[in-house]
Amino acid sequence: MSAPSASTSTTDKGFFGHPRGLSTLFFTELWERFSFYGMKAILGLYLWTAVSEGGLGVDKTLALSVVAIYGTAVYMSGVAGGWLADRVWGGQRSTFYGGVLIMFGHIALSVPIGITGVYLGLIFIVFGTGLLKPNISTVVGGLYDKTDTRRDAGFTVFYMAINIGGFVSPLITGALADGVGFHAGFAVAAVGMAVGLVQYRLGRKYLRGSAAVPPNPLPPAEKGRVYGLIGGIAVAIGVLGVVSYLLGDVEGVILMISVMSIVLPIGYFTVMLRSRKTLPEEKPRVIAYIPLFIAAAMFWLIFEQSASVIAEFADSNVDNHVFGWEFPVAWFQSINPIMIIALAPLFALLWVKLGDRSPSTPRKFAGALVLVGLSFVVMFFASSSAADGKVTPLWLVLMFLIMTAGELMLSPVGLSATTKLAPKAFASQTMSLWFLATSAGTGVAAQLVKFYTTSPSAYFLTLGGAAVVLGGALAVAAPAIRKLMSGVE
Repeated sequence: MSAPSASTSTTDKGFFGHPRGLSTLFFTELWERFSFYGMKAILGLYLWTAVSEGGLGVDKTLALSVVAIYGTAVYMSGVAGGWLADRVWGGQRSTFYGGVLIMFGHIALSVPIGITGVYLGLIFIVFGTGLLKPNISTVVGGLYDKTDTRRDAGFTVFYMAINIGGFVSPLITGALADGVGFHAGFAVAAVGMAVGLVQYRLGRKYLRGSAAVPPNPLPPAEKGRVYGLIGGIAVAIGVLGVVSYLLGDVEGVILMISVMSIVLPIGYFTVMLRSRKTLPEEKPRVIAYIPLFIAAAMFWLIFEQSASVIAEFADSNVDNHVFGWEFPVAWFQSINPIMIIALAPLFALLWVKLGDRSPSTPRKFAGALVLVGLSFVVMFFASSSAADGKVTPLWLVLMFLIMTAGELMLSPVGLSATTKLAPKAFASQTMSLWFLATSAGTGVAAQLVKFYTTSPSAYFLTLGGAAVVLGGALAVAAPAIRKLMSGVE
């Protein structure tokens, strides 16, 4: 079976009132995010820091695009991960295999072999995260019946695991990168993922069969044909990548991935809407998901620049001295997670207390867009102030505070809405589609960040204003979207 029964779901309260299996997934996600955010906090710094200081000395404009497109590829690979879970392995095994690949990726980054180690490590992490990230969320959803009122709160608790790992890891990897070297920071990320794998294996028995088997398995007669098709697609992508590199070097590959990040979700929505396996009552929900997807893409376009544009701004324009002591620039990446840890329980309590009076999912998304837009408006003022010298870190604290409030209105709510709006035959694949919103946003960002170094102030104001306008439009359209959701909230 792929999900517990309603009675089992509602009576299992072994983890602070939630199913016991949530604890297994909570700590697995914590360690996976420890490795992911720990590496991401120092990746850009490693790329653009001078060789004499232990970095690779990559041009900043290119480095910003590489960091952004890495995020694009990570979330794009979730398409393959979701398909493998739905048709071959199931969510639980896919999660474990993904963790193994991620661990090997961090090991490759920890070896001092220059840009080769970076590319090899990122490839492993891209495919590993594609297997783990969408499927672990599907397993969480399978712990609850669709009518279980604890569902949104459970995803918010799960989301806290992401941010506990995300808070601690930049502090550790950043300190190691500054004190020992960048490769030491990457090595501790590998250790974190290894711990997560051990914990997952030990606690897997508590998952009670949630997403243990593929909901739409491949018939034996189709396996040869489908696997051949997969091999053909992989070869085609490889050839396209080589051609893109020959025509435009690394920038050509980045452009290719950016284009794919837009084409893939369009194709996915088309397939789900035209598929006979999508039931008539499920199709309006898929249509309702489209504006939510666009809103999420715009949100992540801005939010995911924390590790690229914001990291560069902090490195170049923010005073990181406290009482004469210079702390690692990577530590700024811990601001958002610690705010999530502080605010997530309040938001979870708010949604539970409001109950039926809670804002609809589209209105929560609209609020998130307005807030993330305002966070970049704050950065417009910070950038303008930086013209007179380095600015106070309080600008970043304020930006992350506003951005975090927006994140809590969109990310855990979006995860929950995705599991409820997904057609049954495309359960894990729809979760992959949710992560393709991040992929699309960062894919566009990989092209836009090239304009950041030309005029940071104009860059922040333009993107921030666009997000606020889109948020307002979504708020106006909310009643029509909610009608298409057919009562699913």
